[in-house]
Amino acid sequence: MSKKAGKQIEIEMRAMFDKNKHDEIKVFLDEKAEDLGEDDKDVWFFLLPDKFAKVTKNESKGTAKMTLKLNRPGRGSSGFEEIEYPISPDDFDKAVKLFSNLPFDERQNSYQKRHNYLYKGVELALKFTETWGYHLEFEVLISDSTRQKEAEKKICKVADELGTHILSEQELDEITKRIDEEYRQGRYKK
Repeated sequence: MSKKAGKQIEIEMRAMFDKNKHDEIKVFLDEKAEDLGEDDKDVWFFLLPDKFAKVTKNESKGTAKMTLKLNRPGRGSSGFEEIEYPISPDDFDKAVKLFSNLPFDERQNSYQKRHNYLYKGVELALKFTETWGYHLEFEVLISDSTRQKEAEKKICKVADELGTHILSEQELDEITKRIDEEYRQGRYKK
């Protein structure tokens, strides 16, 4: 969600819920968190077994980027290095074409309706996507892996305050495998 110089280790966790809980969380965050604004994105994911690349057009901010995440949700630790490279929004389609012609295992496209907040040092993306439904992404960026446990505790404390259940690695793995299979079956089309 945010940018920092040097090595970035993203500590990211997620919670899923229904629309009523989404609306309840939105009211709470609108009142108590720093509003970082709308953050709607068109995202193409290019998957490998243990990592993924993505090309993102941020339609709310008029920006675009390419990202390599050195892990996949549910396939290990909540902390993983992330490498980002900004591109012109005019180059979004070319970047998607470039990645589409490389030997990735799978590719997926998702439109993300998002609103970002900062609350108690945790960046929050309150989201809706066709694949995940209503969910909340919690993120803390660190530059030193020795701070991972501290970042995870900070996220869990905020999740508890919001009354949400942080998805375990096993739950994330099951969800991402289900989504991958649904893409293979043609359920999601742009």
